Order: sequence, then C-alpha cells, then structure tokens
Amino acid sequence: MPPASNSSSPWRHLPNALTLARIALVAPLVWLIANHYFKSALLVVAIAGASDALDGLLARRFGWRSWLGGVLDPLADKVLLIACFVSLDLAEVIPDWLMWLVVGRDLMIAAGATAYHFLVGRVVPEPSLLSKITTFIQIVCVLALLLKLSGALPLPDSVDETLIWLTALATAASGVHYVVVWSRKALHTRIGGNA
Repeated sequence: MPPASNSSSPWRHLPNALTLARIALVAPLVWLIANHYFKSALLVVAIAGASDALDGLLARRFGWRSWLGGVLDPLADKVLLIACFVSLDLAEVIPDWLMWLVVGRDLMIAAGATAYHFLVGRVVPEPSLLSKITTFIQIVCVLALLLKLSGALPLPDSVDETLIWLTALATAASGVHYVVVWSRKALHTRIGGNA
C-alpha cells in the first residue's frame, strides 16, 4: 500500500494519471454513443465516474494534491460531459440546438475568463450555486438518456422531453448569470483601479 502523506512517493502522480486516463476515454465514448452502442457507452461512463471518485479519494487521503491536478480534474469532467452531449446529438438523441447551447455556454465562459484575465486581472474560478445545479442537471440528463437507450431503465418520452428542456433552461440561465456576475466584477475592478 502506498505511504500516506508522502509527497516524494512515486505514487503521488497516480491521481493525475487517472485523470488523464479519464480524458482518454472521450474518443471511445463519442464513437460508442454516436454509433448507438449505448450499453458499452454506459460502461465507459461508469468507469470514468469511478476513476473520478478514486483520484479524488487518493488526492485527499494521501495529500497528493497538485496545481496540475486542480486544473486537469475539472477539465476532464467538463470535456467528458460536453463529449456526451456532442455524441448524443450525433446519434440524433437530442436536438441540435441543445448541444450547441451546452457547448456555446462553455465556450462563452472560457472566452470571457480569457478576456477578463488579459483585460482586467487574474481569474479565480468561483463556480456559482446555479452553475453547480446546471452541471448536476446536465449529468442527470445524460445518465437518464443513456440508461433508457441501453434498456437499463425504461422511461417515458415525457421524461426525456422534461430533462431536455430543464437542461436547456438551466444552461441558458447559468450562462447569463456568468455574464452578469463577471461583467459587474470587471466594472467594479476597473472603477476601483481608476479611483
């Protein structure tokens, strides 16, 4: 068993290795969903979820946290989630507009954060409650659709439609919320700097 709290241990890179392995699952996941291999896709999602839980547990238990891990872990989660929406769109399970809404929101946030960094100052990631709720709803939507498509959980079409519209509403609301919050921060920072 690897020694606890040993920052020089060769095992300290294991959480980051697991995160990179999770990112590597994106390509096969997209292919499986796009080609309607939903049971296999569900297995890949389960493996990704297990690796996410394991790398977090190892990082906390043995003190193997790192700056790189702090960047890679949320990036892996986001890339996997976006990949699911893109591939579900390719499989014609969800409407095109939902995929573009999900992808567009994240691209807008990334572009806004980059602009803020260069024009205003350092960006400190602060996921809002609405953002966390949105991510949760998006995950539930993807899992519910995959469970239904794989035959593991029969759901009426009304549930699909409800989840799709709920995901769209939450995604749009959180996107607008980010724009408002960070625009205000930028304005206050610039006013404060010019005072």
